[in-house]
Amino acid sequence: MDHTAHHTGTAYEGHAGHEGHHGGPAGTTWSTAAKATLHCLTGCAIGEILGMAIGTALLWGNVPTMALAIALAFVFGYSFTLFAVLRAGLDFKSAIKVALAADTVSIAVMELVDNGIIALTPGAMDAHLDEALFWGALLGGFVVAFFVTTPVNKWMIGRGKGHAVVHAYH
Repeated sequence: MDHTAHHTGTAYEGHAGHEGHHGGPAGTTWSTAAKATLHCLTGCAIGEILGMAIGTALLWGNVPTMALAIALAFVFGYSFTLFAVLRAGLDFKSAIKVALAADTVSIAVMELVDNGIIALTPGAMDAHLDEALFWGALLGGFVVAFFVTTPVNKWMIGRGKGHAVVHAYH
């Protein structure tokens, strides 16, 4: 799946040129924040689902399963930004710095929210891969995380942080 579309200038359509990145919230739209959040959520969801599925299939306990899911969410979440900025010509060390700056807060908020939903849903952590409760809690957590993280991303982008740092490499 090609995620470069998430890193186009249109993803930050609320900014007139590059002026809005460092000068404050002028021009930051909810659409911009939602697109950044969806980009981040895509990587997180792949890692989270893979981690939960692996841990559940291997009959791991709740803590190691959740730890694997969170670790993979960060790996996949960062990788989408990393690969995009590498394609834009950044060296590896600089690309790592951009990915960390762009995604850390967003991924952390998403992981806190969606894992909190899973942990607080009765029986979800003990559900098996073939049960609707497993998938319902997991996917429901993503939906809630999206709505909680979007305002965070809007605030960060408006201040030239988060996904705003990626825009300079288009």
